[in-house]
Amino acid sequence: MDIRSLKLYLHLCDSLHFAKTAEQSHVSPSTLSRALQRLEDEVGSKLFERDNRSVTMTHAGLEFKRFAEQTLADWSQLRSRIDPSQQYLRGNLNLYCSVTAAYSHLPALLDRFRRDHPHVDIHLTTGDPANAVSQIQKNRTDIAIIALPEVFPNTLHFTPIDKVPISVIAPLMQCQVQQWVSQSHIDWAKLPYIVPDHESGRKRIDQWFKQMGIKPNIYAQVSGQEAIVSMVALGCGVGISPDAVIHNSPVRERIQTLVSPVDIPAFELGCCCKEKRANDPIISAFLEII
Repeated sequence: MDIRSLKLYLHLCDSLHFAKTAEQSHVSPSTLSRALQRLEDEVGSKLFERDNRSVTMTHAGLEFKRFAEQTLADWSQLRSRIDPSQQYLRGNLNLYCSVTAAYSHLPALLDRFRRDHPHVDIHLTTGDPANAVSQIQKNRTDIAIIALPEVFPNTLHFTPIDKVPISVIAPLMQCQVQQWVSQSHIDWAKLPYIVPDHESGRKRIDQWFKQMGIKPNIYAQVSGQEAIVSMVALGCGVGISPDAVIHNSPVRERIQTLVSPVDIPAFELGCCCKEKRANDPIISAFLEII
């Protein structure tokens, strides 16, 4: 049972697709099949059920996945301990964050980390922050920058980075929405709203509507905070968005901030990883620079 086979196995656990795992791991399909067969022979049980249409994990496969994850984590720590002559950390660090976080908070973190650990290769994936926790849980990334959700899995670790205020925004361009928000007394129930279709940002907005005592006129539900700012700038409605998104938006000059009649709790931004991997040398080193 070798480390390379365990890595191939864990990738297959995530993809559940032999061709995709073979391609992304730079091995032939036959090499992948042989590696899996060797693991199944050593374990003494089938790890996957497969037919022409699908691949699913067996009960033994789920149990072995936990073993493989822990083994790779222990191997990483062992290599660091048994090589005292190793002057620098070496290896890979996979990061996941939103496009906004890649502009607003990640550069300062990477500057400090790269200065202290220049031989660690950084792999960055940007995407919807609503998928960040899933990316960690499925071992597709080592660390993700996330807004701390109200319900946080106890299998994960969170290191705070910053508090991110949230603002109500409206268009500056001449349009019906701009005329409504320019009045001395804003009729908040009348305004059209651009809201996220999921994630913790939607919960804060729904709570704001409740505190305001209004039944919102939802103009659009969109995926991602960046899209909210863009639609507001186009005059489609009013939005509620984190200041980090607003300040890093290419259309920030086309929007204005409104004074909210009620407070909106700020996001707590931080780095998230698996609790059991928080002491891995490279992950631990990244968390320490925060």
